Amino acid sequence: MTQPMLCAILDDYQSVAVSMADWSALDGKLVIDRFSDHLGSGKDVAEKLRGYDVIVVMRERTLFDAALLESLPKLKLLVTTGMANASIDMAAAARLGVTVAGTRGVVGPAAALTWGLLLSVARHIPAEVANLRAGGRQWQLSTGYDWCSGSPELASSDDLWPAMDGPSA
Repeated sequence: MTQPMLCAILDDYQSVAVSMADWSALDGKLVIDRFSDHLGSGKDVAEKLRGYDVIVVMRERTLFDAALLESLPKLKLLVTTGMANASIDMAAAARLGVTVAGTRGVVGPAAALTWGLLLSVARHIPAEVANLRAGGRQWQLSTGYDWCSGSPELASSDDLWPAMDGPSA
């Protein structure tokens, strides 16, 4: 019976890597170790990762330069979240026979979070939440930014953009 391969998942500080995919096909073939804290750099990282066959990097925090890749003799597969990772020396990986692969990226969350932040600022949500948590007697301190020129109806782009020059009085 062959020994299972060892897989290190780096910088999984949200503890989501194992839940983001179905790993069951690898049961008995792969032992997964998660590292939620940053491993550091240089020789510290090399010592901690020396025995791993597969490394999954969740962030671009660890520099996989030629020196580190050369100090990981068992490494066969380096997986990054997304299709590009500036912290990986691709030429060194190719020279050493390490396959580098990426996961499918998701663009939507960044746009959704941007809109969420804009709405949060426009409607004074942080101040409203702080007031509510502090036991404020009034449930709403402000009306926030008037995005639609005071109209309760849906505004057209012609109505909306001029209103963004500043908050309404």
